[in-house]
Amino acid sequence: MNDRKIITVEKILGSSRDLKEDLVVRETAITLYVNEIEMVTMICTPTHLRELCLGFLFAESMIDSANDVAGFEYNENDGLAWVETAKPVNIQNNFLKRHIASCCGRGRASFYFINDLDIRPITSEAHMQTAEIFALRSETERRSELFAATGGAHGAALGYKGDVIAFFEDVGRHNALDKIAGWCLLHGINTGDKQLVFSGRVSSEIVLKTARLGVPVIISRSAPTDLALELAGQLNVTVVGFARGNRMNIYTAGQRITV
Repeated sequence: MNDRKIITVEKILGSSRDLKEDLVVRETAITLYVNEIEMVTMICTPTHLRELCLGFLFAESMIDSANDVAGFEYNENDGLAWVETAKPVNIQNNFLKRHIASCCGRGRASFYFINDLDIRPITSEAHMQTAEIFALRSETERRSELFAATGGAHGAALGYKGDVIAFFEDVGRHNALDKIAGWCLLHGINTGDKQLVFSGRVSSEIVLKTARLGVPVIISRSAPTDLALELAGQLNVTVVGFARGNRMNIYTAGQRITV
């Protein structure tokens, strides 16, 4: 499988020391070109790369739908991916440039990058029960085969009414979420009544990706950051953290969750 590799390791148990085969998660560098312009090199697990590249471009506001993509190619030997867009995109002027907004006479970062400025608050009034959250967490853990085999991968799932409808793993937590976004674009998924289930920390970037995708609820077994919660409040994203077993913390927009 492309997501893992068999290696030989020295395993120690008590006073014994033996050579054994073990699995490690695969990690590679993929350089993405957009309209023949080099854009970024991503460190990722080399699976579902079309979803990853399209999801990344969507997260960076370079495309809005799969219809904006005229072509995709990937050269595995060289680690190069090419995306051709149906209309020109402004890469050099906007990508990775920070926006500083004025606040009380001092510069303050309202959103990290210029490309984040078009994100609008979530208007979805979708609700879900805590039992659905527990079911989604359980099913996500069951599907986390790469993590179970290697201990080195993050997972992201798209949920609906307690069921997982898409799931991806990657060595990078942002990549796993971008693969979900790319899958949604390719399949024309309505995201306004869905949930994201995430294995990693809910940082500000994760909240921004969630809001751009239009998903009202993100659920994680880990913790959020303070900036993530500030942005979630502004963007009306429901953040659920420490969802483990039969417990969870609801940090923002808790009106969407019923017991």
